[in-house]
Amino acid sequence: MQTSNSIYKLYYQWWKNIDKPIFYLISLLFAMGLFFSLVSTSLIASDKLDTNSYFFFFKHFIFICIGMFIVFFSSFISLEKLFFFSTIIFFILLISLFLVPIIGIEVKGSKRWIDLFILPRFQPSEILKPFFIVIIATILSNEKNPNAFIKYSLSSILVLIISFLLVIQPDIGQTLLVLFSWSVLIFISGVNLFIIFSFFLLVIFFLSYLIIYVPRFSYVQGRILSFFDRDTGTYNFQSEKSIESIVSGGFLGKGIGEGTLKSKVPEAHTDYIISVISEEFGVIAIILILLLFLIFIYTIFKKTYFENNQKKKLILVGCASLILMQATIHIGVNIRLFPTTGMTLPFLSYGGSSIISISFLSGIILNLTRRRINH
Repeated sequence: MQTSNSIYKLYYQWWKNIDKPIFYLISLLFAMGLFFSLVSTSLIASDKLDTNSYFFFFKHFIFICIGMFIVFFSSFISLEKLFFFSTIIFFILLISLFLVPIIGIEVKGSKRWIDLFILPRFQPSEILKPFFIVIIATILSNEKNPNAFIKYSLSSILVLIISFLLVIQPDIGQTLLVLFSWSVLIFISGVNLFIIFSFFLLVIFFLSYLIIYVPRFSYVQGRILSFFDRDTGTYNFQSEKSIESIVSGGFLGKGIGEGTLKSKVPEAHTDYIISVISEEFGVIAIILILLLFLIFIYTIFKKTYFENNQKKKLILVGCASLILMQATIHIGVNIRLFPTTGMTLPFLSYGGSSIISISFLSGIILNLTRRRINH
């Protein structure tokens, strides 16, 4: 009885101090992702796997349950333990990134996944992002080392190592996302804008050279060329079908299960989930999703404004910027503003690694925004 009372008191303290609007938004977005997974993957499972039509939905449900446990655990533990565990997990995932070119599983010309037999297949680059933000924020806010040059040099070396490991997979989309997150953090920390622009010019020059002259990256060149030439390219076919589905859905949509995009485009339930939703539920559903994301980001930034701790401020801004940028890229690809990148939509897209990543990100945000009593 005493043990159950202690557990209840701990839970009560967590619930009392947690930022409830942020928690409700996270829960709502996960619930919407689960619902859209149900309506977007049943046909895929029955047609391609010749199995239970709810196969993907049950997998998605299991990952959501694991994800909510991660959200609870990450937001429940103390800040010291959160930073300690984040450091350990970051280096484990960094080692995994080194192993991807050696033992990684190749899918459609890219090695991005690892299957360790004891663990289900996972994508280290996807799960790494929340902990990357924590590590970079820790380096930039380190008061024991006041030398700004050393801080920026360490963070630059780290981001270049990770970017190199992502480029050789190859995964240009995640590379750009990591570089963007890093640039936001160093900008907030007070670095000169000229240095940021100079760095990005060098990165753009280097990536352009790889895409144009290195055969391994010809697929990226194909995506870019097909983006500008509507008459060529399989990736252009996907984008065209995505646009067609959004247009055919109209304002109110065709209705649940009436969409056709999920049976025409590979990985529609991950890379093109926003188009699948728009076709069946209309543009009004997309507007609602966009509003939820904007409210979510605004709530985090509002909390950041009143935060005095530099490290916590950097992490919150980095997490919010990462979610915003990833959502922007996903929606931009779906409405043909950007070339195809294979970027998932946070909370809503199907995929275990994506759900685990956003769960850690959400847990970190909840931990840093919860109310703390000063004694």
